[in-house]
Amino acid sequence: MPELICHPHSPSRVARTVAVEATRTAHGKLSLHYALHGDVARMNVPPPAPARSGWKLWRRTCCEVFVRAGGESYHEFNFSPSGEWAAYAFMGYREGSSLTDAALNPQIAVESRDGRLDLYALVDPPRLSPTYMRGRLHLGLAVIIEEDTGGMSYWALKHASGKPDFHHRDAFALALDELRH
Repeated sequence: MPELICHPHSPSRVARTVAVEATRTAHGKLSLHYALHGDVARMNVPPPAPARSGWKLWRRTCCEVFVRAGGESYHEFNFSPSGEWAAYAFMGYREGSSLTDAALNPQIAVESRDGRLDLYALVDPPRLSPTYMRGRLHLGLAVIIEEDTGGMSYWALKHASGKPDFHHRDAFALALDELRH
């Protein structure tokens, strides 16, 4: 399970490590497992809510995946520990809009125990673009952790220079090979 790196401009006082595992199913879906290790009681984790499309989930503790098959267009999914989710389509760097199609509804499950919070998500990227079905995917994996003090830390496989920016092309650091049957 690859570990994410905390952005140097936003150190965390409550998270020790954050890791994410991403795999593809035989049907092209993405199976994601985020593991946040540390003082979970000091992380502002949204309480359980109905599974639905949410708004600005990244303002609190949130797990994210950015998906690109090539070219400039990409999609973003946000998963809240509350069970809420958000999806976005981008034609280019930060040029996009939210998607509210209830059929995108990812399956989200959360497990919390002493010192660890696990979030599992299953999403269907081919529903957004046929290029996501079999071709090679480039993923940006990220986590935002809000602390009880209001501080935020930003975690990713790779950070671009400057302020935290998960949309930067360099953040798409994990390649999943094309599916073959």
